[in-house]
Amino acid sequence: MSAARAQLGPGRWHFQHGPIDLVIGAEGDARAIGDSLAESWLRFGQVMDELVAELPALREPVGERCGLRGPIARRMWAACSPYRPRFVTPMAAVAGSVAQEIAAFFDRAGVRRAWINNGGDIALVLAPGTRVGVAVCSQPQGARVARVLAGLPDRVDVAASSAVRGVATSGWGGRSLSLGIADAVTVLARTAAQADAAATMIANEVDYEHPAIERAPASALRDDSDLGERLATVRVGRLPVPAIDAALARGERFAGELVARGLVEQAMLSLQGRSRIVDAARPRAEANDESKDRRVEHVK
Repeated sequence: MSAARAQLGPGRWHFQHGPIDLVIGAEGDARAIGDSLAESWLRFGQVMDELVAELPALREPVGERCGLRGPIARRMWAACSPYRPRFVTPMAAVAGSVAQEIAAFFDRAGVRRAWINNGGDIALVLAPGTRVGVAVCSQPQGARVARVLAGLPDRVDVAASSAVRGVATSGWGGRSLSLGIADAVTVLARTAAQADAAATMIANEVDYEHPAIERAPASALRDDSDLGERLATVRVGRLPVPAIDAALARGERFAGELVARGLVEQAMLSLQGRSRIVDAARPRAEANDESKDRRVEHVK
């Protein structure tokens, strides 16, 4: 199957090739945006074959040295390398790394702002003085569209003056398998690849052992999973509040470490109506019983 593209509306485009599904938004000078689209489309057509050529190595745990060749593959390795003492493969950063690769073509004079959304992992391009609002849905899958149409999603505002250029979300109910039980972990970081890797790893840390949690070997759920025989979360039933808080506390501690190391700017952790927010200015727990599952939904 070859790559396909379509214009979704004013300032919005769709690039798709196999599992790679990008929604692109851009504002600014028409010529600059046209050049960005043309160049990014040419690059996008190479991405799938480039990744497939190194797929076996990308599914192996991150080692001490990077033996990968392609620029996206090497970016994936670099984003995951800080987590090497734990189990992690470069695939933990694939969506964010692809988004970041395409975003680079919009980082030019004449483009005011642009965002490349790869299934919820977003790379941002912001000219000085601009800002973007990333909306995160506060309900799980079934109610997402209704909530967005009602104008109910929360927003994360990112200004060009901030260091943030990547936003990513991970959780047990997402499109990728998770070792943890978080409904959602949304991370803001300096790059989309870093955000993607961190969201995956923090979501894995939000965990607890309870009879209401069902797990299965990742290989039994998806034969192409890079998690092998590790137990991935299949279902999370209703948990008692102490269990929820214990799971969130684990994730919060780990997220705090990443903030201290400069790998993450902010992390928002949610599980069954309770949440934690971790950033440099707010390192301690902030529980919110009314908060729900927060998933990156769209950009305004």
